[in-house]
Amino acid sequence: MISRIDLRGDALPEGAALRALLPRAEFDVEAALEKVRPICEDVHHRGTEALIEYARKFDGVALERVRVPAAALAEALAGLDPEVRAALEESIRRARIVHRAQRRSEHTTQVVPGGTVTEKWVPVDRVGLYAPGGRSVYPSSVIMNAVPAQEAGVESVALASPPQKEYGGLPHPTILAACALLGVDEVYAVGGAQAVAMFAYGTEGPDGCAPANMVTGPGNIWVAAAKRYFTGRIGIDTEAGPTEIAVLADESADPVHVAADLISQAEHDPLAAAVLVTDSVELADAVERELTPQLAATKHVEDRILPALSGRQSAIVLVDGVEEGLRVVNAYGAEHLEIQTADAAAVAARVRNAGAVFVGPWSPVSLGDYCAGSNHVLPTGGCACHSSGLSVQSFLRGIHIVDYTRDALAEVTHHVVTLAEAEDLPAHGAAMKARFSWKVPGQ
Repeated sequence: MISRIDLRGDALPEGAALRALLPRAEFDVEAALEKVRPICEDVHHRGTEALIEYARKFDGVALERVRVPAAALAEALAGLDPEVRAALEESIRRARIVHRAQRRSEHTTQVVPGGTVTEKWVPVDRVGLYAPGGRSVYPSSVIMNAVPAQEAGVESVALASPPQKEYGGLPHPTILAACALLGVDEVYAVGGAQAVAMFAYGTEGPDGCAPANMVTGPGNIWVAAAKRYFTGRIGIDTEAGPTEIAVLADESADPVHVAADLISQAEHDPLAAAVLVTDSVELADAVERELTPQLAATKHVEDRILPALSGRQSAIVLVDGVEEGLRVVNAYGAEHLEIQTADAAAVAARVRNAGAVFVGPWSPVSLGDYCAGSNHVLPTGGCACHSSGLSVQSFLRGIHIVDYTRDALAEVTHHVVTLAEAEDLPAHGAAMKARFSWKVPGQ
């Protein structure tokens, strides 16, 4: 069901050589880019008309408009199961606690007497959020995108989610209810690459969508490709690939927990990655045995979980010890990394590359997906080696404000002139000298 990679015995290679030994899903965004390019440009030229046509072609729905009426949002919230509402409200509450603490304040540094540099943080003006609606529906992703944008102070927040045939061409009602709970009242029944194009270019007319400065949110390969297409025109969070879980575990781990957590991420998608890194053959064997009864008790087995667990992206990786296991998971750079070892907190403190780290047996990835307070929009495909998950900072821009007096400028002018001339940019130096009756000392 799940393959094994044995890295015991020999010295582990470094960097890319080690990464090449580890499982990873194939996710060719570049190939998808050529297919989304005409869709994006069609939206650019035909606007809402193109969006309606693609809803018919890709989603099987005939829309008259793509903007979701306010009444539909209110109706979705009114019809929401009370327990689901309570869970969403608690998820929102916890996410706000964590993300509010991420806010940055303006800071002024006195470089020299009379010379200061102030860094202030300014939110982007408008953000387009994307909530998937394919194999599963993700109201939790609405929360994870909207809360940090709101806590950052973004004034204009819009959301797109695919139209659903069974709901009359509206996005899933739980998505709409989550929007209502968050106060996001600008919602569009648009999916895929065309949703990213709508936010990037904007559309005209009564259903028109103003262009956004940034687009965030997980999606399929077509959404990822559209984000790449528009990088430079708009800001993006990440080109999200299939979800990943890596578990670093030793003999102290409970195989029931480990198996359950691997399955939990495998149920997202046939390309989802589930990786166990362990120095215990006994644990590896026990986890494999435990997979069978747990699969028999769940759903999505044939279409998602089994293809994910048996795919090239999933494996049990055997190592000589926890120290070697740390090297492996740091090379892998998982979206979600669980540490289920003795002294898990100390091991977790040594992790350098992961989207999020879950410490010990009582901090499963499922908690982070919904109610830990952390964000679940995280880097995939090894991007955790250089990128962060979504946060308040994702929606902020740092601006430096330089304020020097005449005397402070005069004191440093000769250094500026010297560096300008060293770079053969004499006009830079002249712009300094024009403010003073000044010449290079010694001339």
